Amino acid sequence: MADKYTLKIPDIEFWKDLVPCQIGCPIHTDAGRYVQQISEGKFKEAYLTARSPNPFASVCGRVCAAPCEDWCRRGKIDAPVSIRALKRFVTDKYGVESLEPDTVNALLNGESDAGNKWRWHLPMQNENRRSIVKNKKVAVIGSGPAGVSCAHDLALMGYSVTVFEATSVGGGMLRHGIPEYRLPRTLIDKEIDKVRSLGVEVKYNTPLSEKFGLKELRKQGFESVFISVGTQKGRDINIEGSNLDGVVKAIDYLLNVNNGYRVNLGKKVLVIGGGFVAFDAARSALRTMPESDTTIHEAVDAARVARRSGAEEVHIASLESFAEMPVLRSVQGYEEFEEAQREGVVFHPSRGPKRFIGENGKLKSVEFVGVKHTYDENGKFNPAFDESLSESFEVDTVILAIGQRTDLSFISPSDKVEISPAGFLKINTDTLETTASGIFAGGDAAFGPRNIIESVANGKRAALSIDEFLNSRTSTTYFDLSIEKIPTGRFTRPEDFEQTVREAPPTIDLNRRTGISEVESGYTEAQARKQAERCLSCHVQTIYDADKCVMCNRCADICPEYCLKLVPLAELDIDDKTRSELVEHYSIDPYSSASAMIKDDETCIRCGLCALRCPTDAMTMEVFYYEEHERFK
Repeated sequence: MADKYTLKIPDIEFWKDLVPCQIGCPIHTDAGRYVQQISEGKFKEAYLTARSPNPFASVCGRVCAAPCEDWCRRGKIDAPVSIRALKRFVTDKYGVESLEPDTVNALLNGESDAGNKWRWHLPMQNENRRSIVKNKKVAVIGSGPAGVSCAHDLALMGYSVTVFEATSVGGGMLRHGIPEYRLPRTLIDKEIDKVRSLGVEVKYNTPLSEKFGLKELRKQGFESVFISVGTQKGRDINIEGSNLDGVVKAIDYLLNVNNGYRVNLGKKVLVIGGGFVAFDAARSALRTMPESDTTIHEAVDAARVARRSGAEEVHIASLESFAEMPVLRSVQGYEEFEEAQREGVVFHPSRGPKRFIGENGKLKSVEFVGVKHTYDENGKFNPAFDESLSESFEVDTVILAIGQRTDLSFISPSDKVEISPAGFLKINTDTLETTASGIFAGGDAAFGPRNIIESVANGKRAALSIDEFLNSRTSTTYFDLSIEKIPTGRFTRPEDFEQTVREAPPTIDLNRRTGISEVESGYTEAQARKQAERCLSCHVQTIYDADKCVMCNRCADICPEYCLKLVPLAELDIDDKTRSELVEHYSIDPYSSASAMIKDDETCIRCGLCALRCPTDAMTMEVFYYEEHERFK
């Protein structure tokens, strides 16, 4: 007998999984909802939906790795919805300036359209918390995305929060690691200012050290600490010539460039690495800033007439092949790769550095060998080299983008905070608590270099854990589900929405990409609405009522994606319990000629034609929303 159809009976997890962009986001932003709101011209509501879970929404609109797009169901048909760029569009309209009081109230009171909300979204996180918090002090170490997100949520809960920042400016690696042509510094400042407006104190130029560490924070009355110090040191490479003048670490190079220092790289630059840091370093090497020893008037003139004047050649060599390269595994990474190519970066995949060759202490060339593969059959990093392939590459500068590490020298044995052999803080991955009671950690310090939205998620998770720790309680979660039937005559989709192609956000001309000029210019309103209309509206489901069905098969006949099918019940792979329930409900013999309607939700584009064609209202379009609440023990 032919294989039977496998099936799943829908439950709450099934409906949640049908909005994959939200499941793919580490903080579960209801991306599909704000995309749909943009398509309808509801821009302020879209901003509230995007900002509700994310204090760095405006930043993420520019530089998020956008895992939501990798999960987007539209991507299984042609290409994902450009969610990240649409977030930039709506945050540029409402989120760049400091939040107005009415917008703050709208966020806290949930005055946006219904959507899927988790307990750390606004206003959900405030439901049962503020009333029990009384003057409890929490210290946050580091003002990067993890630290600021933690401070943001704790402040909204009512805690007194102080952020200790080692440098004179906030943002962590957002500021020191990401080039300004991708992320304007004014945007970082405004996001941090919003958090400070909640009462968070930020102490700049206050690094933790052996003399001022966790013990001293305890003496100052801080009852809990969140460590998020980032990874601001590059990893060394243990090969011949690595100490030559001209071999620099990517993080050191980016720290200098992003803080306004001029770095002379020479004419020919080679970046070694295959991640986003390698791309940032390579693209930065093509740009130079005006000299800093000028008058204000001369600096302005120089900036206005600045042209592309960086390295003449920039190359990237990676152990990974193009198929293995981490950046190319995501939609955002591939677009970044394409932009780097357009700007003239040349790629050399499957190459491993064997030694650096110098003359009088100065780098002259790099010797490479081939790489058969970077990862073994278990997916672990275990490069296999091909010594038969050998080549030399003459360069002026090599930039090493091979990983980063964090400085935890402020941790003392008496703190009882354990550090892993890899140099990261040991944590409980569920709560983010370290081996010391009341000390939590997240972001790069606990997990190593990671993308921004994952760091934001760490900060928010830590805030929940700190709240539970300080109040000696834990919580369980439950979901409220709401369903709204859409009258068939009211459900419409934009004309030819299924044929609209993905368009990357507009960028400035190549000859204007100098200095800190922002490369991406963002969508116009018309472009944003057109791109948002590509969303398949995964919140909307086709619901089938067998009691009303007359088995005319009109719904299956009209389906453009062939995702509906009426099949004999005997052809379904049904467990005994479900089969018994069907027999009891419909009073049928499971081996008789009874039939069932099955659907492939992966391919459904929510066009609504099945509901429109149904003569008995057996097929309907319905909107599902849910909210996660918590119950404290």
